[in-house]
Amino acid sequence: MTIQPPDQGFIFWPVGTGDSTTIRVDKKVYLQVDLHHMAKSEEDDDPAWSVIDELIKILPILDRKPYLSVFALTHPDQDHCQGFKDLNNRVKISELWMSPRIFREFQEKESLCDDAKAFYNEAMRRVKAAIDAGGDPGYGHRIRIIGYDELLNKKPFKGFPKDFLTIPGNTITILDGDDCSHVFEAFVHAPFKDDSLRDRNDCSLAFQISLFNSKGSGQALLMGDLSYPIIRKIFNRSKADTLKWNVLLAPHHCSKSVMYWKNKDEDEETLKEDIVGHIGDAALNPGYVVSSSEPVPKSNSSGDNPPHAKAKIQYKTIVPNKFICTHEHPDKKDPKPVIFEVKKTGFSYVGSNGKSSKSMQDALKVSGGAVAPSTAVGFGHGTH
Repeated sequence: MTIQPPDQGFIFWPVGTGDSTTIRVDKKVYLQVDLHHMAKSEEDDDPAWSVIDELIKILPILDRKPYLSVFALTHPDQDHCQGFKDLNNRVKISELWMSPRIFREFQEKESLCDDAKAFYNEAMRRVKAAIDAGGDPGYGHRIRIIGYDELLNKKPFKGFPKDFLTIPGNTITILDGDDCSHVFEAFVHAPFKDDSLRDRNDCSLAFQISLFNSKGSGQALLMGDLSYPIIRKIFNRSKADTLKWNVLLAPHHCSKSVMYWKNKDEDEETLKEDIVGHIGDAALNPGYVVSSSEPVPKSNSSGDNPPHAKAKIQYKTIVPNKFICTHEHPDKKDPKPVIFEVKKTGFSYVGSNGKSSKSMQDALKVSGGAVAPSTAVGFGHGTH
């Protein structure tokens, strides 16, 4: 089945318990955040979607090959990078975004899945290309490093161009060499410098992604697999406008660790009402929480992996419109992508086919104010 992507918006794919988020910035510009490709045969009745096969159907074509402007890896767990090697073979990926954490793991010989190793090898090729070029190495060779790590002061990263290094608290508006500030902005929340040696999940990239056009806007909050301590730090340090969301991708696939936590001085985990309140206060209307996961159970046993029923209950208390699980959308037997669009009339949920109904548009209020007029963005042949 081929979907009709929005002209500008967000697509959350049903890929089991894993993340695959596609952001259409403009007619020719797509940003893919994470990948959990579920390859299957014709006889396979698994309802999960094969994301790479679907991307190839909707991506623009350049030099006879599907063209992806940017691929961002929040962290190198298999449920966030599965299929990257295949994607890199079948699609022209012009630019990568990644955290230095993957470099550290490779040096310390921590376990990485095959696709994470493939990402590392491709990232290192691009790092060398940027150093050799002394700046922008051109489309198909670009890489943006996000966050801190002392490894960047040593070989083979010494000399990496600063124009392609972004630290938390800053925004990214250049995609694949083109200034997209009239339609796109990514505010970087994490990883923080003092978290570079923490668990892999705690070093996830975290963004507020904003899309806008002549009158409408929409914000998505993407936080990888972060848990309560880091998310609390983000809300404590960041300005309110950089935390606003029309759609929140529930961190760590609707894990309870976002809002249930055991501090060092506590005997057991408790509900952290502060973070529940912070997340709720940041919600815009319309606003949706998306759990990229298998169906959320009615209850969990101790030690269960996400998704967690307790987390879903808390999200439902604060979400302005609806909590949506990708594998329950529109039903468990035949899940379809969750699609949101940003039009001149504002941000809206459009179901699974990319076309919003008039009744849905009438029911939802416009979000966001006027911004600079939109113009077409090219294929990333520009430079900084």
